[in-house]
Amino acid sequence: MSRALDHVRIVRLYPDLLGTYGDDGNAIVLAQRSRWRGIDATIIDVRSGDEVPDDGAVYVIGGGEDGPQTTAAEQLAASGGLHRALDSGAALLAVCAGFQIMGQSFLGPDGRRTKGLGLIDCETGRRPGPRRVGEVVADAEHELALPTLTGYENHAGTTELGADARPFARVRRGHGNGVDDASEGAWANRVVGTYLHGPVLARNPALADRLLGWVLDTDLDPLAGDELVEQLRAQRFAAASHDDGATRGRRHWPLRQLTGVAPKES
Repeated sequence: MSRALDHVRIVRLYPDLLGTYGDDGNAIVLAQRSRWRGIDATIIDVRSGDEVPDDGAVYVIGGGEDGPQTTAAEQLAASGGLHRALDSGAALLAVCAGFQIMGQSFLGPDGRRTKGLGLIDCETGRRPGPRRVGEVVADAEHELALPTLTGYENHAGTTELGADARPFARVRRGHGNGVDDASEGAWANRVVGTYLHGPVLARNPALADRLLGWVLDTDLDPLAGDELVEQLRAQRFAAASHDDGATRGRRHWPLRQLTGVAPKES
């Protein structure tokens, strides 16, 4: 269901449980990019134990440790508010542990398989090897029409997609879902799951605009002043090209091949 809005309610789920590596900032980016376009925006924080409202426009949830992740999954399942909101046309950005929660199952703090919300057809487990840590550069799913993605990953879990999910992106550099197909995250309807921190929407404002465009039922034009964002992105692409940890066991591409351009001299 689509709905035209003149006020955007952004629901930040469990910032007291899940919100590492700046993930809380994703809500701030969404709100500010709405306001810059003359659209009122409100951020609603839903903390552990609070009821999840079902009248939000965009929902965001971040990463965190295994124990809080399991608590968040249990509370979201018991509430049902997120499911009702998505059925009514809301959008969701779920990062790292939040992404894993949206799948069919993930591993809890005791290593036992824990039921997810089933919003994305994927399963999260473990594979041998060190944590997947470092800068990521990835190409988003073609239909999303997004520029090259930049982010930071730090996770032990590996996520395999089922038949009803497609990758959010394919990594050029980094680990992504940690499986052999170079997939990163997942995308289904208006639900985007990703391992990218940063916060991901500050690094990739076009993704913020895509989420907002879904709930505003329009394609949003770029904002004036995004040149500063491009400077940030160039810095992060440059950092990725020198981050050896990001390519341990994965691809190593020079900066020009990561982005199509070389960085400007400072």
